[in-house]
Amino acid sequence: MTAPAARYIAGMRPRDTTAASHAAQMKAYHRLGAAGRVRLAATLSADARQLTRAGIRARHPEYADEAVEMALRRILYGDDLVRRAWPGRPLPTP
Repeated sequence: MTAPAARYIAGMRPRDTTAASHAAQMKAYHRLGAAGRVRLAATLSADARQLTRAGIRARHPEYADEAVEMALRRILYGDDLVRRAWPGRPLPTP
């Protein structure tokens, strides 16, 4: 990320976060270093996928694991890409 982009992102504070809290969070991210931020992003992504799977299972308890994964793929990639990547497979409702 370029320096101007980093400054722009660092300056974008959520409305429900105080300036002091935001500054502390940015410092913590900086201390993590690039590798730590990548690990954190991967963990957050995996957690979001797990929560999404849980939501799909709650809405559709009858779905087998493969149906849950296909429904997740629909959310992540969109129907067009899922149809092209997994042709002939049903598209379960997420």
